[in-house]
Amino acid sequence: MLTSFYVEEHVKKALQEDIGFGDVTTESILSEDKIFEAKLTSRVDGVVCGLEVFKTVYKVLSDKIEIKLLFKDGDKIKKGDVLATLKGPGKYLLLGERVSLNYIQRMSGIATETRKYQDAIGDLPCKIVDTRKTTPNFRAFEKYSVKCGGGALHRFNLSDCAMIKDNHIQVAGGVTNAVNMVKANLSHAHKIELECDTLEQVKEALPLGVDIIMLDNMSLDQMKEAVNLINHKAIVEASGNVNLSTVRQIAECGVDIISSSAIVAKAPALDLGLDM
Repeated sequence: MLTSFYVEEHVKKALQEDIGFGDVTTESILSEDKIFEAKLTSRVDGVVCGLEVFKTVYKVLSDKIEIKLLFKDGDKIKKGDVLATLKGPGKYLLLGERVSLNYIQRMSGIATETRKYQDAIGDLPCKIVDTRKTTPNFRAFEKYSVKCGGGALHRFNLSDCAMIKDNHIQVAGGVTNAVNMVKANLSHAHKIELECDTLEQVKEALPLGVDIIMLDNMSLDQMKEAVNLINHKAIVEASGNVNLSTVRQIAECGVDIISSSAIVAKAPALDLGLDM
């Protein structure tokens, strides 16, 4: 998902945005021949993600910086852990500090939040998955972070899977019309997901042969009934009102996946620091 080429191009744009026409502070204080060491340290417990992206920031800035990564993406970390050591011209260590931390703090925050949700589900045969409620132009990084946190991935973009939602049903004139119209236009390689708000829609969907049925904002009792109705004829996804206090109860209804925007959109950045 995160190829080295994609990451490097993304990092270059991020550095251009941050550096502008030059770091007027650092350039006033340091010359390029001053060598320093720095440590990337965790100030809290969590799950680390984005170490190679962090490293790429400095790779782009200078080939004179030596970086040793002491953990790998997806590892649990503790407060005080040194995640990486750096040595090189202090000018470049400071030049890349904010951008490198922005990547790894954001990515580690998502991985940490995802792990909390998957841990709450526990040993039940159900996975927490993300949504398309992501940061523009940062989706690949956020989805990679979800994977590192132990979650699974929903569709990457609109072309991955046909997902018939309430507005599609409205403009198509009903569930059956919407599904038939999509089937008539869709490649054999694509799956069809149908969002159902009611048990009546679930019943209407069953003979239509959709691949995934999403139970949207249903009560626990409704979800249990829907799972029984579907009876393994389709993958069952639950969505809506998902948080750490409800995710286990939703999983216990027998659904296959639980989608939540919270693991990305509401994940706080993990507190990491770069100390010279």
